Amino acid sequence: MKINGTPYRTIWQDADGVVQVIDQRWLPHELRIVPLCTRAEFATAIRDMWVRGAPLIGATAAWGVAVQMADDPSDASLAETWEVLHETRPTAINLRWALDEMRRTLAPLPPGDRANAAAARAAAICDEDVEINRRIGLHGLEVIRAIAATKPGRPVNILTHCNAGWLATVDWGTATSPIYHADAAGIPVHVFVDETRPRNQGAQLTAWEMNSHGIPHSLIVDNAGGHLMQHGEVDMVIVGTDRTTARGDVCNKIGTYLKALAAQANGVPFYVALPSPTIDWRVQDGVREIPIEERSGAEVTTVQGRAPDGRIVAVQISPDGTTARNPAFDVTPAGLVTGLLTERGLCPATADGMAAMFPDLKAAAAD
Repeated sequence: MKINGTPYRTIWQDADGVVQVIDQRWLPHELRIVPLCTRAEFATAIRDMWVRGAPLIGATAAWGVAVQMADDPSDASLAETWEVLHETRPTAINLRWALDEMRRTLAPLPPGDRANAAAARAAAICDEDVEINRRIGLHGLEVIRAIAATKPGRPVNILTHCNAGWLATVDWGTATSPIYHADAAGIPVHVFVDETRPRNQGAQLTAWEMNSHGIPHSLIVDNAGGHLMQHGEVDMVIVGTDRTTARGDVCNKIGTYLKALAAQANGVPFYVALPSPTIDWRVQDGVREIPIEERSGAEVTTVQGRAPDGRIVAVQISPDGTTARNPAFDVTPAGLVTGLLTERGLCPATADGMAAMFPDLKAAAAD
């Protein structure tokens, strides 16, 4: 995607072979690009959310392995790197998927061949992510086109939650890819952007993306979505996913479940943009089996923003001594999901539907 007319990915290797990322902690007020040069820096970038979003976390982990293999390609280093990076974020399955891919590629090779092979596989994972997201967008475009046909001359109103945009992937995004494709096809769209407390990824990231791309949008507080649905102002909901079970339960940013409940109550279709590496074929019951990351309560008791003098500051919003709970994700049961937008097409959120869409991946996971 483009920033001020210049195309960017969220992670890339520059001409000197250094991996660069957009440090998303400072958006939307400041664009910072930082190098990641050591395994420890990659782990910090993932854990502290310099990068975030399941696909981008996986791509970053892959490059973290590649950088470590250039420094120490031994068996012990490969095993240790898998562990160090895997423990950074427990919920997003793309992290483990990417690390497993790197280990599968590198383990059979002699150590002397691993550095080049690791860099090639990390670059390929990034390219594959871009193509997956592009295809998700094309399939989602047809859903938007069908809704647009029922309201000629009026925009399709789409509600999103969190950021499942190109900032959460290598490019295109998952939930935003259909929106970008619809805009390119000349279909008028308008996006309701959930602020997504406590880290405000909607307010800070999705709104920044929409603004940068020229997509009409309105920022709303998280609790406004149900009201808008009641009054017929939302045509569809599209969200992303950090892990989806074999039967179609969807784990995504906290607050997604409530949007799905409101959508069902008001007859609003609720779609999940699902890249296949985000499927965890080992898990059936998402509510009981997916580990939910519990983050620092400070994310709830403070907010980050830009002060009148231009400084980016954190401000406490709660009384001294008040503690906070901060589960980072929730699980939306499959029965609340209208459909899964995958790179292979629109898939029912059922065990049979997913198995029919991805028989090869299900079989490989069973081996």
